Amino acid sequence: MTEDPKMQETKIQAEVQSDVRKNPRRIAFILRRASPHVKTQDDARVMTYPTALSRFVIALEVAFLLLVWISLLVNAPLEGIADPMHTPNPAKAPWYFLGLQELLHYFPPVVAGVLVPGLVVGALIVIPYFNINIEGESLWAKDRKRRLMIISAVLVLFCLFLLAYDVIVALVPTLLIGVLMLWSARFSSESPRLVQRWLFSKPLSFWIMSWFLIELTVLTVVGTFFRGPGWGWILPWQS
Repeated sequence: MTEDPKMQETKIQAEVQSDVRKNPRRIAFILRRASPHVKTQDDARVMTYPTALSRFVIALEVAFLLLVWISLLVNAPLEGIADPMHTPNPAKAPWYFLGLQELLHYFPPVVAGVLVPGLVVGALIVIPYFNINIEGESLWAKDRKRRLMIISAVLVLFCLFLLAYDVIVALVPTLLIGVLMLWSARFSSESPRLVQRWLFSKPLSFWIMSWFLIELTVLTVVGTFFRGPGWGWILPWQS
């Protein structure tokens, strides 16, 4: 059986710039010494099992051993048996609720006990349903002037609100994060210093989360160490 001369003269080769993700259906004629060359790029993903699950198990075991080790070395700061005839002053909540108890010192119970926790819980429920800055784009990458005006106005109004209720412990972290956020607007991705480029690259979610963590830490520390009888201001070394 002889080959057709026309088929011998025709050179058929696979596409060099083909992408199987964009065009998964194709027909290729492969000769004896030819092979299809397809360029593709795998996503940066890992399998849940065993890669991610094994890390979770290891982290859980490390945290468990650390807590057991701390419990063996340090006694829990428990007080005496509760006496209904003697109410401790001040009556402090557990440490993870002291931030909320500190807010109750400044705001009405409806605001600090219902409105603020309700907004936080509602945001945690609603935010995952929105496509909010998935790529982690810099806050100042687009519409810098417009965003600068909006953030400045929100920051001023929020600071005035805290000053109206004399919430100085919450005002200081707010001013710190606000100044850093506005200061980062002066930089760009080509700034000479690494710190300036790092501040410029942070998205809005980073600034909000940083403010929330610093605020929670400050309120918890103040409620734990700086509040005495009658929820008055004391120094930690005072009895």
